[in-house]
Amino acid sequence: MMEKVDAIIIGAGVVGLAIAARLSNKLNNVLIVDKNASFGEETSSRNSEVIHAGIYYPQHSLKAKLCVQGKEKLYQYCKDRGIPHQRLGKLLVAHGEAEEQHLTKTIKQAALNDVNDLVWLTADELKKSNPALHATAALLSPSTGIIDSHRYMQALLAEIEHNNGQFVGKTTFIKADNNNDGFVVTLNSQDEIMQLHCDYLINSGGLHSTKVAENISDLKKSHIPTLYYCRGHYFSYQGRSPFTQLIYPLPESHGLGIHASLDIGGQLKFGPDTQYIDDIDYEVSPLLKAKFVAAIQRYYPSLDSERLQPAYSGIRPKLEGPNDGFKDFVIQSENVHGLKGLVNLFGIDSPGLTSSLAIAEYVDERLAI
Repeated sequence: MMEKVDAIIIGAGVVGLAIAARLSNKLNNVLIVDKNASFGEETSSRNSEVIHAGIYYPQHSLKAKLCVQGKEKLYQYCKDRGIPHQRLGKLLVAHGEAEEQHLTKTIKQAALNDVNDLVWLTADELKKSNPALHATAALLSPSTGIIDSHRYMQALLAEIEHNNGQFVGKTTFIKADNNNDGFVVTLNSQDEIMQLHCDYLINSGGLHSTKVAENISDLKKSHIPTLYYCRGHYFSYQGRSPFTQLIYPLPESHGLGIHASLDIGGQLKFGPDTQYIDDIDYEVSPLLKAKFVAAIQRYYPSLDSERLQPAYSGIRPKLEGPNDGFKDFVIQSENVHGLKGLVNLFGIDSPGLTSSLAIAEYVDERLAI
């Protein structure tokens, strides 16, 4: 007899862990697997660790809906479990009249997404509260914050294990064959080929989600989108931070611009930029420093470039290519692809961390367990 589990989640990033935790409260035997040795080794541990407010995304998009819902769920989850986090707030800064008009539009867009707490700050108010900051105006987003993402993922894993679920690392997904009674999933766990039967199969493979989907039998290729790798680099800033809040320029076409963020320990870092790449590569070239200095000095003119050092990079799994406009999260269930018990998640880039608990609820609802 083949060993059977209730659900298999492929990919132990923050979203996969959140889904597994949610399902483990309903199912007796949930398994989450990852090709890496530990959880969250890719996109989930290589980001800004920001809890986003849900300001910019188009109204009614999944990114808008799940970010706003997920933000409050995440703050409550952190509070209930003692996960380090802070509602620092962020300043979205403008330079000149044209950018200030963009701030006005941002207030309207935020309101469409049920984010109604933005506060307009004048140049004089900014000088008093943030003397190192250069801007003619800014929007304060008080519900934006930061989180210790590793501790958050540890808490999700603890919840999974408390509910008799299991995480297995160093385990690569090979294929899944659909039958009338679920899926037969073939895995390579440390060079041992094994097969498990499950009722529910969740593809939360992040950067590898389309490769996973290509190896699910009976899933039509038309349901598998093109995925792009978008690398973002970060530079750390040595010494005491001049800011106590997050500082953001106006958003760019494929990201939120090179912003200033703080981690739970108070370390200041700048990034990410956006660079489309063909292969997974986490290099941070020192040659990027000049671009970072120029971008940062727009809002922090007294930047000491000697204190700015290459830190790390992350790669976002984007559905929009370098010449495309906005693309939403894609969360496919049976009503799209016709395969009962299967959910595919594609293009879960920012605000995936913020949205993770809301995404888990959304997936749970689609499965109708």
